[in-house]
Amino acid sequence: MRGLFVTGTDTGVGKSVLSAALLAAVSAAGESVRAHKPVLTGLDDPPGAWPPDHELLGTVAAMNPEEVAPLRFGPAVSPHLAADLADETIDPAGLIARARHALELADRENATLIVEGVGGLLVPLAPDLSVCDLAVALGLPLLIAARPGLGTINHTLLTLRAARAAGLEVRAVVLTPWAAETSDTTQPGQPTSLERSNRETIARLGQVEVEVLPPVSSPTRAALAAAAAELPWRRWLARESSGLA
Repeated sequence: MRGLFVTGTDTGVGKSVLSAALLAAVSAAGESVRAHKPVLTGLDDPPGAWPPDHELLGTVAAMNPEEVAPLRFGPAVSPHLAADLADETIDPAGLIARARHALELADRENATLIVEGVGGLLVPLAPDLSVCDLAVALGLPLLIAARPGLGTINHTLLTLRAARAAGLEVRAVVLTPWAAETSDTTQPGQPTSLERSNRETIARLGQVEVEVLPPVSSPTRAALAAAAAELPWRRWLARESSGLA
């Protein structure tokens, strides 16, 4: 089975962009891909420049968005609360079963599966099931999306500690967006001294590989694949990783 579980240090740290970029890069290399997001919230938010997560991942993976995210809710809150507000209950066993079915389909199709979590690793999907619990149940290697700026050291090291305590194999931390500040929208900016220091500090204190994903100009396959071109995704997907984690 080739796949990765993409989690984050928080909400809004670039998990969806990283997941979509990985899907686009693998697909551009001529390999089959599938995507799975166990629960999606926030569909009530006003439309933005980018589509909702399930539509973005579905487009890149050539899948029906509803197949990508089987459970969908309107409010932009954690899944357990979103279900409560909708007078629904998220069944942990059913959620895990759907995720494992996504694994089986990918295996059957010889495809790479990218599973995108919800918020951070300890976010409750149901009262007795966290994102971390789901990652453990699936057994996929972990990628951690993190911000490059102020506060990321603490958030990232805490996420690493929680992941390793649960027995998860962390392949890498990916800082995103990297060097986003520039007055020229056609050229990437240069990382600040804070961003460079954060990258080095997380790698040293966390004993983990730290890669970077540049800003993505648009939610197109080409732009996403170009952003992920420098990521060592082939090594991350290998059965035996040579990373530090």
